[in-house]
Amino acid sequence: MINYILQVVLFQVLFLAIYDFFLSKETFFTKNRWYLLSTPVLSFLLPLIKIPTFQKAIPQEYIVYLPEIILSPEKVIQETSWYQSINYIDVLFGFGVLVFSVLFLAKLLQIINLIRTYKRTKKDGYTLVLIPKQTKAFSFFNYIFLGDEIPDAQKEQVIAHELVHSKQKHSFDLLFFEFLKIVMWFNPMIFIYQKRITLVHEYISDEVATKSAPKENYINQLLSNFFQVEDIAFINQFYKQTLIKKRIIMMKKKQSKKMNQLKYLVLIPVLISMLFYTSCSENSSGETLAKKELQTMYFNNNGEITATIGKKETYLDFYIGLGDDSLSKEDEVSENELSEGEKNEFLALKNSFGDGDKINYEYKVYKYKKGRKVMTFIPDFSKMKKNKGKASDGSVNFLTIEEAPTFPGCDSGDKDCFSKMILKHFKRDFNTALPNQLGLSAGKKRVFVGFKVNENGDVVGIQARGPHKTIEEEIIRVMNTLPKMKPGKQEGKKIAVSYNIPLVIVIE
Repeated sequence: MINYILQVVLFQVLFLAIYDFFLSKETFFTKNRWYLLSTPVLSFLLPLIKIPTFQKAIPQEYIVYLPEIILSPEKVIQETSWYQSINYIDVLFGFGVLVFSVLFLAKLLQIINLIRTYKRTKKDGYTLVLIPKQTKAFSFFNYIFLGDEIPDAQKEQVIAHELVHSKQKHSFDLLFFEFLKIVMWFNPMIFIYQKRITLVHEYISDEVATKSAPKENYINQLLSNFFQVEDIAFINQFYKQTLIKKRIIMMKKKQSKKMNQLKYLVLIPVLISMLFYTSCSENSSGETLAKKELQTMYFNNNGEITATIGKKETYLDFYIGLGDDSLSKEDEVSENELSEGEKNEFLALKNSFGDGDKINYEYKVYKYKKGRKVMTFIPDFSKMKKNKGKASDGSVNFLTIEEAPTFPGCDSGDKDCFSKMILKHFKRDFNTALPNQLGLSAGKKRVFVGFKVNENGDVVGIQARGPHKTIEEEIIRVMNTLPKMKPGKQEGKKIAVSYNIPLVIVIE
């Protein structure tokens, strides 16, 4: 969402820059009005448009992953103070929306009160509201508000000016920006847009009004500094001191040449560039420059691919898959093709598992979703076949065993039940308060556990790799409390079976 908002603001900056540099000084007032109304809408829509021809085709592969265990400190969460669970960004946004909504409603009620309180006169196409002891002059839809102390000689011209606002529905434009100000109160570009279109409204009304009266007289009225101003952003005011100079300059300006309308064509390359940016921004492959992003871990839970986004920024995403055919070989990346940051990260994670030959795993990198590179560790079935499914220490991997070890209470060889019971054991015995006492940063922390169920059904050879030595020791302690299993079988003989389980510990 933050990325989307930044793109919206960036596009609005570009659209306003085009308007200020190329269009604001031209006398194509109606075209400029529609430009200022349409470009904010475009800025909201463009980030959502993804043109396939601009995108790099990335194949969607079917991948098989090992199951994941997530350990969340539920006990700690229950004891956490209420203020620690509040999303303060959401609160700030909601508070801003509330404040700007209240301000809008207050000003709207102010206008309604003027209509109800003072004398109204129905005219042809509008309603005149006379305000006693005032020199204000402004309009809101079909209502024209006029101070009764404005000289009669000026009233006619003021009404003619305000009637243009009324007939061309300029109030709709201002209300549109009021709505945008409420939902994007933090975006200064919306306020600038409203100022720009307010000035364009005055240009349009001045242009029409001066056709029925000499420009010199009209300008003298503006310079008389006689009129009061109402502090309401979504009404059209006849006299607003900050706009007087610009209005007079524009009235004295000669009509722009029709050829100058070609300036609007500047939008074409800009729009194409924006579309190209939005279409490719999420599919940037990073081939020329790798950058850190929040790491995504991909898993398959009962055949359904899921993605877990962590809070740690890394060069590589990560998944656990089966078989080297689960990803397209064309997308495989050699170690030499990795950037220095990617290579260091790849080697560090690879080394954290020790010698891959012992557990019959290979480590590879592929280009994957959103152009990001993902590191994989996959079973090397070719080596398993040479050893009749056995690793170098004589054990058989859980994924290839003919009859898997059986957890007490499960049906014989039931792998799904085995995984569920391991998860249940961890949730019951793991000290969930411990990770929050180690000074680790908040987020999801990955821990990789390796162990074997030997020929006697005992859990042995427990290894753990995690973000803190204390966590590793706690996991080994929990694993050592696992009950005795019914051993697995391969070719009718009892045999040791190796396991590798990825765990995610949630740090609050």
